[in-house]
Amino acid sequence: MPTQSQGEAEAAFTRAMIQLEKEYLGRGPEQARTIFLDDMVIVRLQGILTRAEIKLSETEHGRELIKETRRQLFESAREQMQTIVKEIIGCELQSLHTDVSTKSGERVIVLIVDCDLAEKYL
Repeated sequence: MPTQSQGEAEAAFTRAMIQLEKEYLGRGPEQARTIFLDDMVIVRLQGILTRAEIKLSETEHGRELIKETRRQLFESAREQMQTIVKEIIGCELQSLHTDVSTKSGERVIVLIVDCDLAEKYL
């Protein structure tokens, strides 16, 4: 039996991802939400772009730079995300996927874990 409900675990995961964004990237999102679905953790971060990135996103080259830079920064934080997954939901991180929309200023993160979260929080 888990020590916390699925909603509590999702909220804790959201707080941890906000903190990671603040510490690792220098600022956090304006809004964030996490959903557990089967063996996936889905995180939606809104309002993540800096003023400079918003200005840079006015050109195609600028949009590409933002996406690639953010992707590389995200990939380099894998170890921290493994720790968050292990500490909050007690599973191992299998893979991670992300994309940033330079139009809406959102990042979507999908983490694949080695356990079925639907069963874990029944």
